[in-house]
Amino acid sequence: MSGWKAKRFWKEATISEVEGGYRVELDGRPVRTPAKALMVVPTKAMAEAIAAEWDAQTEEVKPESMPITRSANAALDKVSVQFDEVADMLSAYGGSDLLCYRADSPVELTKRQSDEWDPILDWAEGRFGIRLVCGFGVMPVTQSDENLRVLRDHVGTLSPFEIAAFHDLVGISGSLVLAFAVTEGHLTAQDAWLKSRVDELWQEEQWGPDDEATVLANHKQGEFLMAARIYQMLQS
Repeated sequence: MSGWKAKRFWKEATISEVEGGYRVELDGRPVRTPAKALMVVPTKAMAEAIAAEWDAQTEEVKPESMPITRSANAALDKVSVQFDEVADMLSAYGGSDLLCYRADSPVELTKRQSDEWDPILDWAEGRFGIRLVCGFGVMPVTQSDENLRVLRDHVGTLSPFEIAAFHDLVGISGSLVLAFAVTEGHLTAQDAWLKSRVDELWQEEQWGPDDEATVLANHKQGEFLMAARIYQMLQS
């Protein structure tokens, strides 16, 4: 929806149950994606949320204020038509997962990373039957092909709509494991967000916050929490 602008031309956004899910409609006419696919989503909760986004528009339609609509567009126009490529791309994060890259000093930071991240890797080991390798300093970490295959298999079980939301959880946090911890209900989205920020929060404690970095972090946090909310809508 980037670059697309339109004036509001409808009075009411509604939903109707159709084959394959729920369709979003404007004054009874179906909404279509940028690629002209019908806006049919798998759950009533998601359809209602999308309809609410359309109803919230005033004179000019602002796509940036419609994250749930954008996620549905991505699922229908992008993920559905190139599912394997997107799943491969997300699975690759397992090879460079944030939780596996540890500082070698100072000891206060290394301890905090261990305290915050080791229990999540322990959970992943119990859940997926794999143990990801951690490294220290700037040297790259190499995960086994088997570990990466297992992670890819689990990503592959998600639906295109789930993948669209999962994509943002992974990309924003830098961690495939944290994203799974959220979608599997092991962590709340807020807890996972804070764990993804261990290094930055420690730096702030030492040197104080940076205004621009704080604004950017708050924006990313909002997107991360929204992605978790969208994923949850798909479970109802």
